[in-house]
Amino acid sequence: MKEKIYTIPVNEAFSEDCECPLCLLESKLEREYIDYYLGPSLMEPDCRIDTNKKGFCRRHYELLYNRQENRLGLGLITDTHIREQLGKIKDAAKPLLQGSDGAKGSGFSWGSLTAKLGSKTQADSGPAANLLKLLLELEKSCTICGRLEYTMDRYLDVVMYLWSKESEFRQTFSEKKGFCLVHLRMLIQATEKYLSPSNRKEFLRVLMQQQLEHMDRIEQELEWFTKKFDYRYNDAPWGNSKDALPRSIQKLKGYCDLK
Repeated sequence: MKEKIYTIPVNEAFSEDCECPLCLLESKLEREYIDYYLGPSLMEPDCRIDTNKKGFCRRHYELLYNRQENRLGLGLITDTHIREQLGKIKDAAKPLLQGSDGAKGSGFSWGSLTAKLGSKTQADSGPAANLLKLLLELEKSCTICGRLEYTMDRYLDVVMYLWSKESEFRQTFSEKKGFCLVHLRMLIQATEKYLSPSNRKEFLRVLMQQQLEHMDRIEQELEWFTKKFDYRYNDAPWGNSKDALPRSIQKLKGYCDLK
């Protein structure tokens, strides 16, 4: 199988013995993005425009801060992000500061507003709803999450390409231990986008066969892990169960920083 620059990361991840090769790809990407936003991004105007607009989610702020590197740089990014968002919040809050909640009549309540925002129809919500919508959008926005989503979609494209074109990769794929449920969902969605109907049918058959087999396997390992806390099994060997709990959590939710 001839390597191309865009296939190397995928082939490297699928060569590892792990619960989810896509978790390896995503965790490596995330570390690279943390390094980037604590370093070179500070000198790139386009990146500062993006971070000013989106900021970071709670997880990525934690990772950036806990690295304890370039706190000045992180402070500068956060300062300009707050400044830009504060301007938007002030504009959205002006009618409320003037005593207008945007409600028609006297039956307005924040509960009904939240329900309205959760529905598909948000017309005539008024200034309070506009402010709440702004805050909800900001809460969900994250520069790193956006880049991860984009790049992982490119990797999924490569996975589908290799599976369709390379018999060696197809064999390697079939021998893996399945995927976390997050990346399982992403793989299933990607088949609609990147595979022909006939390839999609075969891919899903192979994927779910290995997924169910290895979810059974890890459930049995986790069950044995719990039994080892029973004195009756003190002298029994651990087998592959000592780290079954973190591997099970990863299988359910994707890679985690569990220590």
